[in-house]
Amino acid sequence: MYYEVEVKSHIRVPPTNFSEDIEKAILTSLIKQFDSYVSKDLGIVLGVTSVVNIGEGTIIPGDGAAYYDTTFKLLIFKPEMQEIVMGKISQIAEFGAFMDLGALDGMIHISQTMDDFVSFSKSNVLAGKETKRSLKAEDKCRARIIAVSYKDLNNPKIGLTMRQVGLGKEEWLQEPKEDKKESKKEK
Repeated sequence: MYYEVEVKSHIRVPPTNFSEDIEKAILTSLIKQFDSYVSKDLGIVLGVTSVVNIGEGTIIPGDGAAYYDTTFKLLIFKPEMQEIVMGKISQIAEFGAFMDLGALDGMIHISQTMDDFVSFSKSNVLAGKETKRSLKAEDKCRARIIAVSYKDLNNPKIGLTMRQVGLGKEEWLQEPKEDKKESKKEK
């Protein structure tokens, strides 16, 4: 889920930025500090949206930089368990598919792509044996988040499933529902 959060912290402004307007200098420091920032508490920081309040500055002896008690807003992506997400398949592999969620890719294991026996073809397509459904790069899909890991903060992992009702490739969601009573009578 995407959020705009308000954060309060002491922001360091180096002496090289003292000639700038204080708000611009703090914004520059914030952008530098939160570029590619990932944490378990915040999630993935996409950007600094605004500086809300700047308190008085303090210079720490031996450092030379000024520290300002600052309140600012961040735009973040924090994936949450059981959240439904929309995305586009970015890559197909023998073991599953990767789905672009905007801020990062989620992984769908081959067993979680569809409720069918799934095979991988050399043309980078996952195909269902009985349903004849296929999944390839650039397909738009709906999935549910089933795992979130921040074990490696430089590379957070998201696990997805498309095996539940209302999930999967957009075209699959448009297919008419099969009446289970009718299909049992036919067998």
